[in-house]
Amino acid sequence: MTLSFLAVGVGDAFSALSYSACLAIEAKGPDGEVNRLLIDCAHPVRKALREATLEREKPLDIGDFDALLLTHLHADHASGLEGWGFFHRFALGRQAKVLTHPQVKRDLWSSLSPSMGVLIERGVRQPKELETYFDVETFTDEIAVGPFRIECRTTWHHIPTIALRVHAYGRSLGYSADTAFDPALIEWLAKCDHVVHETNFGGAHTDYASLRELDPEIRKKMSLIAYPDGFESKEIALLRQGEQMEVKRCV
Repeated sequence: MTLSFLAVGVGDAFSALSYSACLAIEAKGPDGEVNRLLIDCAHPVRKALREATLEREKPLDIGDFDALLLTHLHADHASGLEGWGFFHRFALGRQAKVLTHPQVKRDLWSSLSPSMGVLIERGVRQPKELETYFDVETFTDEIAVGPFRIECRTTWHHIPTIALRVHAYGRSLGYSADTAFDPALIEWLAKCDHVVHETNFGGAHTDYASLRELDPEIRKKMSLIAYPDGFESKEIALLRQGEQMEVKRCV
């Protein structure tokens, strides 16, 4: 039984070299069954998934995921939702399951309705709702889907945003999402076996200088994501686009 994650994208909002920060999480059960979650969904998500898994016999696609975990509505994390929803409706014939915080859901349809709020059916324009495309479940503490138990915690960012702890088969992965440096959040994430944390220019993001001063035991099990083009780190490992990593249980 394993828990692993794939770096579908590692860049920040302005990257010219990488897709935006996005993780595909995979849990493999005792009989070999695989369940998957996607954290965030920037356009072009299908292309990013395919390029990250070209070496596989069957590259990953939208239909391979049990649910989408949405941390917040900034475009570099949510611009692929329109395509995600349309693909589920027209190609897969089902709703897309989305897990997020109530404060994130609050503005979700207002951001999507201009492009998704009307469909032509039988020659007539028909108004549509969020539920036409998405099955959105909200949580403020924890939620379960398949073998995954997912916890959330709000972060210090421009708009409502959640950090995550994802558990499966006795292992756990922490994900900071976008956030200013927050020692309490670091402490919450550090309870996980591995931590993926953003770093950028400070302000509403986490400056690298603060992460560099963390306890070495935390830095040793941390990988960085959502960093600017050309960024390098000696003290903390950088996730590279297309990299897959198994989460090892901390002893």
